[in-house]
Amino acid sequence: MKSLLSITISLLSSILIILSLLSLPCQGKDTLTIGESLRDGDTLVSKGDIFELGFFTPEKSNRRYIGVWYRNFSRKLETILWVANREKPVTNPSGGALTLASDGNLIITDTGTDVLWSTNMSSPISTNQSRIVQLLANGNLALNNSDDGTTVWQSFDYPSDTYIPGMRVGLDLQTGVNQVFTSWTSKTDPAPGNFTMGIDPTRSTQLFVWDGGRPRWRSGRWNGQIFIGIEKMVPTYMYNFKLSNYDLEKKMYYYTGFNLSHRYLISWDGIDEHLIWSETSGSWTRFFAEPTTPCELYNLCGNYATCTEIDGKSGLEPLCNCLKGHIPAKETEWSNGNRSSGCVRRVPFKCETGGKNGTADGFWKIQRVKLPDLSEVDTDVMDEAGCHALCLKNCSCKAYSYVSGIGCLVWGVHLVDMHIFTGGEGNDMYLRLAGIELGKSKKIPVVIIIVVILSSLALLACFYFFWRCNKRKRGFMRQRKERGEGSSGAKRRKDVGSEMSGVIKITDEGQLLRELPLFSFDCIISATDNFSFRNLLGEGGFGPVYKGVLPEGQEVAVKRLSTSSGQGLEEFKNEVILIAKLQHRNLVRLLGCCLQDEEKVLIYEFMLNRSLDAFLFDDKKKRLLDWRTRYKIIEGIARGLLYLHRDSRLRVIHRDLKVSNILLDEEMNPKISDFGLARIFGKDDNELNNTKRVVGTYGYMAPEYAMQGIFSVKSDVYSFGVLLLEIISGKKISTYYNHEFSLFLLGYAWKLWHENNLIELVEPAIRESCSLGEVVICVTVALLCVQDYVNDRPTMSSVLIMLESGITSSLSPKQPSFSAVRGPTNTDSSKSELANASITVFTGR
Repeated sequence: MKSLLSITISLLSSILIILSLLSLPCQGKDTLTIGESLRDGDTLVSKGDIFELGFFTPEKSNRRYIGVWYRNFSRKLETILWVANREKPVTNPSGGALTLASDGNLIITDTGTDVLWSTNMSSPISTNQSRIVQLLANGNLALNNSDDGTTVWQSFDYPSDTYIPGMRVGLDLQTGVNQVFTSWTSKTDPAPGNFTMGIDPTRSTQLFVWDGGRPRWRSGRWNGQIFIGIEKMVPTYMYNFKLSNYDLEKKMYYYTGFNLSHRYLISWDGIDEHLIWSETSGSWTRFFAEPTTPCELYNLCGNYATCTEIDGKSGLEPLCNCLKGHIPAKETEWSNGNRSSGCVRRVPFKCETGGKNGTADGFWKIQRVKLPDLSEVDTDVMDEAGCHALCLKNCSCKAYSYVSGIGCLVWGVHLVDMHIFTGGEGNDMYLRLAGIELGKSKKIPVVIIIVVILSSLALLACFYFFWRCNKRKRGFMRQRKERGEGSSGAKRRKDVGSEMSGVIKITDEGQLLRELPLFSFDCIISATDNFSFRNLLGEGGFGPVYKGVLPEGQEVAVKRLSTSSGQGLEEFKNEVILIAKLQHRNLVRLLGCCLQDEEKVLIYEFMLNRSLDAFLFDDKKKRLLDWRTRYKIIEGIARGLLYLHRDSRLRVIHRDLKVSNILLDEEMNPKISDFGLARIFGKDDNELNNTKRVVGTYGYMAPEYAMQGIFSVKSDVYSFGVLLLEIISGKKISTYYNHEFSLFLLGYAWKLWHENNLIELVEPAIRESCSLGEVVICVTVALLCVQDYVNDRPTMSSVLIMLESGITSSLSPKQPSFSAVRGPTNTDSSKSELANASITVFTGR
């Protein structure tokens, strides 16, 4: 009896212990170690009980897959976020296993021996090393070295069809590898489907959906808050798109905050969906889904056409319409319903016809546009007016749009994938058209009558003028003949400038132009591909500069003077005369010019590395300018200036020496360019000249020139000093400001020189390669060059001696006035000190 009682008590105790264990909350494991397996029916659960990994079977299927899903949502199959063995499911009825193998790879097996999927890391782990696989709290399945925690493989790097909040998936800007999301084959088959979604490989900050590699849909560019091509998309902190720090990550990626209620996926039928979980309805709802209709298909309507939607018997159907000023490329195909051939312009631009097409080109405004693809961005243009001017002066520019958060978008190619939004979304786009297409000639009959009358009167006036001139000339020749003069005198007095269509009416300069190769404007158009936007090298002070190729294959730089620029005939003539007579290895060489109608064009030798500022102020290129190269450039500029000031037969003051006017050849040798503002001076090096028209660039102008219009060779010396400090520091004189000491570049350089701490002034990227002794020499020379008083500055011959000998002048530089400390209360006023100086005319560039 006693024994039976003890057995009963023991049994009851066991039952109570089992019940107490069953009542404890279940906490699943989240890791596997080497040799451990996850069998069919078991799962890994992330910390926080958010994500779960295990085997699942899609609806209407008997195949088993390893996947990750949201644990707390009742309908698991609606939240499959990642699938491992998409192409090789487990078909064995007894199930498969997920194992962390002895070689450190994670594998999925069917019968225990057949490997269906593996992480495929070729490098084995060492004998004293171990690994673990863990389902992290953000849904990432990570394979880590257990000794140091280093991640050697993670599922986030191999996305399926769904973007999980917290992922950083995108385009590697260095290798070009693009991580894309791939749709399921069908609603019940996780195998890779035909649709992919990812970042545009051309780095245009927009998303694409591809159908078998062909673009199907795109989001439009990211403006910092939304993708501008997605209708009804509102700014949300839940989505972001980043161009990461290139030096650190070299990646452009998606990024969202961690919020379980949001998902982004590419559906099996090619829809880019943003899904939000609703606690009220207990289901996922679409926030946006694109594309929604066939009208969204990329480039369905072809070139110069827009896509709208109309109600048809089978739902929404696409309707393609040619834009204003365009007609169907193939009328027969359009009439049969095939609009893929697109549209073409009806009337060519005026600039394409050499100015023979009547009214000037203009722009037609189109509102609420999903902007076309394949645009280029110019971030230097700060407003819509600048964007308008940039497009108008380039004949290859077909349209433009200024978008806040992005900048100036210009299209130099056909317009691709464009349609009109039905709501208030979209952006304004300005389509370039010939003037006659813009409705500027609605009163054509009246205009024609007026033009005919005026032309007739002008023609009669011309006949009368030539009749009078001819009569006077015959009388003059008769008188000369009576005096015994021959025709040679008349020939000598003939205005040689008239041989060039009467553009320049002078004698010796005209003779010089006649000796210089003259190019026809048609030749220039052919060489630059009609001043194509893709051949644009940069913007000079008086107009754009293009790369061109002459018929014999020689590459040249073509400077086309803008009709709206400040450089007129005098500056053009000045530059041609000066540079044609100047020959030095550190001056850019003029190969020829073109004078035709209103066109004024200069043809220079082509500089492969363009201008110095393209390297000096570019975060990626500045490293190419090590200290040796910079010192060579400094010496080359000094030799070029010395030639201008002392050794050339003309003896020239440049007056606009700055970093953008220093060109670099293939060996990084500097060449001084842009002589439009240069002036010839007399024998005395220190001769002072005065002008009422002060021209140049703010920051480089000497004080006496900016304030009083007085210039001399020492004005160039001052500019050289500023240029020298920019080369050493890699900082722009116009924008650098040290907030710690409230100093601009000149003041900061003088402070560091005074404290004998000049290494701080050197561009950080080249400090290891620089010679401190040479830095001291260069900064000392620079500070001597920017002295306030003209007589305190050295000549360029003294500068070159100091640079080449390494011995500086016994004179110590004084603190320049314009470098003095400026407090936070007067910073703005002091910045405009030069601009407000009392001068007759101030023309900045």
